[in-house]
Amino acid sequence: MSTGTRSINVGIDGSPTGLDAADWAAREARRRRLPLRLLHAGTGPVVSGRVPDVDVPAGRTRTALDRAAIQLSYAHPALDIIARSSRAPAVQALLAAAADTETLVVGSRGAAGCPGFQVGSVALAVAARAARPVVVVRAGELPEDGETPGTDGPPSEAAPCPPVVLGLDVDRPAADLIRYAFDTAAFRSAPLHVVHAWTRSEAYPLAAQGSRPEGTDGNGDAERRALAGTLRPWRRGFPGTTVREHVVQGPPGPHLLKASARAGLLVVGRRSGTGPGRAVRTLIRHAPCAVAVVPHG
Repeated sequence: MSTGTRSINVGIDGSPTGLDAADWAAREARRRRLPLRLLHAGTGPVVSGRVPDVDVPAGRTRTALDRAAIQLSYAHPALDIIARSSRAPAVQALLAAAADTETLVVGSRGAAGCPGFQVGSVALAVAARAARPVVVVRAGELPEDGETPGTDGPPSEAAPCPPVVLGLDVDRPAADLIRYAFDTAAFRSAPLHVVHAWTRSEAYPLAAQGSRPEGTDGNGDAERRALAGTLRPWRRGFPGTTVREHVVQGPPGPHLLKASARAGLLVVGRRSGTGPGRAVRTLIRHAPCAVAVVPHG
């Protein structure tokens, strides 16, 4: 789990999606006992300060950043909140902020965006290039702990959390991806559902004869054994987390999209130095819950 040396960072632009992303980030920061950093980029003077003593120059109306900082400090009084604005373009500023964060949170649509399930260019660009995990949050998304948005004071930790869903390829099981999913589930006291999708062509590649356990009968038994073996050490490391394994046949996208319908968070990976693949981009655009994109080697 986190050592507390990092923070949860969130981009603020004044849009409804941005405010929902900020609330999501505040709840995650409180769970992980980390400070929350709010960042507004692209316009205005560079301003930095701790809430509620945010430095607002005389004569300047309160910006979206100031309003969000005050709202969050009221809803989460015990949370250490730091607000900062930057002249840098939004993508550049957010990527820089991601370098020393536990998680970077962005809204799915910016202030100029349209409602719906289309994801803005800033969110996609940041998710494709950030060095740390990026969570894309949708407008109007209910908090994962069952609280109503805008509830005064901190939400109850006793409220149940829906599962965290992890999409995992057992042929390339990235430790950073698995660790993030287990960490997140543990901090929420939520179950973790791990989904591995396979196809017959993947199960019997001609160039990889013998790479699968003997006795494969084409019904996914080898995939189930491989998934169980991959998760075994992680189960031992997180004994308090309930883990459910799902091995499904077919492309991963539709199965993960279905699993996300009842999830609090969908966790998927991308290789460092490359953007998300087609399936991950589709999930970012269409999954009904927040989506975490975790870079890995």
